[in-house]
Amino acid sequence: MSLMQRKAGIDWITLSVFFSLLIVGWLMLYAATYVEGSEVILKFDSPIGKQTVWVFISVLAFLMVQLIDEKFWNSLAYFIYAGSILLLLLVLVLGTEINGARSWFVFSGFSFQPSEIAKFGTCLALAAYLSFYKNNASSLKYMMGAVGIILGPVLLILIQPDAGSAVVFTSLFIVLYRAGVSSLYYVIAGFLFFIFIGSLVYSFEAISLLSLLTGSAVLIFNKYQPIRAGLLTFSLLALTVTIYLNGYILYGLLIGSASLIGFSIWYLIDRKSSFLAVVTAPVIMAIVLSFVSSYTFNNILKPHQQDRINVWLRPTKCDPHGSLYNIIQSKVAIGSGGIQGKGFLKGEMTKLNYVPMQSTDFIFSTVGEEQGFLGSFMIILLFTVLLIRITMIAERGKNKFIRYYAYGVASIIFVHFFINIGMAMGVMPVIGIPLPFLSKGGSSLLGFSVMIGVLLKMDQARLRR
Repeated sequence: MSLMQRKAGIDWITLSVFFSLLIVGWLMLYAATYVEGSEVILKFDSPIGKQTVWVFISVLAFLMVQLIDEKFWNSLAYFIYAGSILLLLLVLVLGTEINGARSWFVFSGFSFQPSEIAKFGTCLALAAYLSFYKNNASSLKYMMGAVGIILGPVLLILIQPDAGSAVVFTSLFIVLYRAGVSSLYYVIAGFLFFIFIGSLVYSFEAISLLSLLTGSAVLIFNKYQPIRAGLLTFSLLALTVTIYLNGYILYGLLIGSASLIGFSIWYLIDRKSSFLAVVTAPVIMAIVLSFVSSYTFNNILKPHQQDRINVWLRPTKCDPHGSLYNIIQSKVAIGSGGIQGKGFLKGEMTKLNYVPMQSTDFIFSTVGEEQGFLGSFMIILLFTVLLIRITMIAERGKNKFIRYYAYGVASIIFVHFFINIGMAMGVMPVIGIPLPFLSKGGSSLLGFSVMIGVLLKMDQARLRR
């Protein structure tokens, strides 16, 4: 490929957005860690000094990736994945514990988090697996192999424990959907997630009774002998509700569940229809999941883990000066910026350190306070353009490997971006997920820079015939 072809093959919009985010991220981190009268940029033991070093390392890695043939990544995808898994194993033994998680290697004051590199390795391995010509998206065996690739690093990261990083890997299930895995699995997952969240907001008994009511309503209005089905279902439901209202909650739920199952079996034998199974299965799943979720929250999770969920779903139960403090201060900082913001290095809440973890989890509050609504909107716009361009690269990819790798990169960036900004605004749980290119963190910056660099290099292959 000639020099002119290489220049023509570069996606200049994606490249421009990438470097724009690097620059904006450095400026916002400088603002979040700024100490008046101190030349902290020249001090490599300061947060902004270390980040400056990481920016140079990341840009250098980005440029070096452009010198490597794109076929290299497909050929060695599984080796890179295996290397990242090995790092996740080593960090459990040799890593340094920070904030209760053994997730870091520390060298001469610089820290490195293997899970950030594991995201890149998992994207490569998943793309290589999905693009293998013998694999069939409709095969359960095929799907389980892909799920295994995703869950491998997830389990090791949960042992550290680092739930935030583990959650990010679940975004790769978006890639499986693009590969042709049945949407039914995602409908079921959405249903279970809805029940899980509902069980944390409301009581197990309320969710279970609602599930029984919903299932009964479906039975009453079914088209197969509606009178017989309706009368029997109504009678069983009336008995269940009566027992429930008299205080025997567990007995009422057991009788209602058993009645629904028994009626379904009888109906199946009598009618030889799968209609009742379709109704019964979700109801029983909802009741079981609701019980497990409530029991886990109340009896297994530690108090600080319960606080994180309560801050998200039940803030009225949280202490404004305790677990809710970070969110309140972040929202106040963002709101105080108004339309145009207070100006660079002029944010009072930022300078006085009112927002804890402002250089990492809550870096977006610095943007909101100093740059206002317009600056916040521009950050969101940059990420939106980046995600759209990555999706376009995926769809015009020369082969399936490029397509699935691009969707992997897009899904990981999207989850980081969505959850982090949601954390800062109080609409998502605080689980320690950084904002790509903006939050402090060298390994995160390096990982995302390499991912984007490899993607742009792969995209140039479309010019070859």
